[in-house]
Amino acid sequence: MNPPFDIANVPPTAKGRLPEPALAAQAIAQVLHPLARLMIDHGLQLPSMVELLKQALVDEALGAYGLADRTSSDTRVALLTGVHRKDVKRLRLAPVAESLSKPMVSVAACVVARWISEPKYLNADQTTRALARTPSRGIAGQPDFTALVAEVSRDVGARAVLDEMVRLGVVTVRDDGWVELKTGAFVPQEGVDETFHFLASHVSDHLATAVHNLAPDRTAPPLLEQSAFSADLSQAQAEQLQLRARQLWTAALQQFLQTATVAEQRSQGDTGPKHRVRLGVYFYDALQTAPCATPPDATQPALSENLPL
Repeated sequence: MNPPFDIANVPPTAKGRLPEPALAAQAIAQVLHPLARLMIDHGLQLPSMVELLKQALVDEALGAYGLADRTSSDTRVALLTGVHRKDVKRLRLAPVAESLSKPMVSVAACVVARWISEPKYLNADQTTRALARTPSRGIAGQPDFTALVAEVSRDVGARAVLDEMVRLGVVTVRDDGWVELKTGAFVPQEGVDETFHFLASHVSDHLATAVHNLAPDRTAPPLLEQSAFSADLSQAQAEQLQLRARQLWTAALQQFLQTATVAEQRSQGDTGPKHRVRLGVYFYDALQTAPCATPPDATQPALSENLPL
């Protein structure tokens, strides 16, 4: 019997560790494969990606590795990154690219988050309640969709948010004017722009977590970044695991958002620097290229976990 689970870890501390360029190159080579697939799927070729990489290197050198007491010179940035000084100067003077941020998506996602976590918007079995679109269509004293949106943002009208959520396939509006949530998480069914927005924000934050944990000069505690692995599965069992993963995530998401809502309320009076957090999950299923090794004691699953949580 093969080990059913293998939990990926990172060292609990990185203080005093030397850079590992060879290991980093191996990891980057593997990370680049899905990126290459994304490029080919959407018609991006090498020259444009080289330019994006140069820009990212310059931005990071100026931001994360900039000198505290003075502006970093083009020469210093070139030494850190390998980008030619002429390119460094050109990229520093280039206009800032348009952000991938989608304000309406952010508001809609926050509306869903509150809808699936706030007790007053939930039934006794923790499913989301249908909401009257406006107070006039609802029952006195009962929450409605307009009030829900107002709790999240007063800068965007409830009708605009509702139209966007209908377009994305996240909600449906019944003939009686009540609004029903179609999914337990914000998963747009339409809208390529929104899908790419989430690709950028989710994957970049996940990768940033792993990079933080492996930083040679890291003194802060590691961030949560783990995964469970199972192999030698039939297609039917892999599909069952994906279904189970979705069920577990739905329950965990609701609990996390309830805690996050309280945390946001407690943070309102704090005048110090503000933080943002993201908790994510993913599931990947692919054909196995080679059989997994059998552990010495086939009756015991191989488990390893040394990252403090």
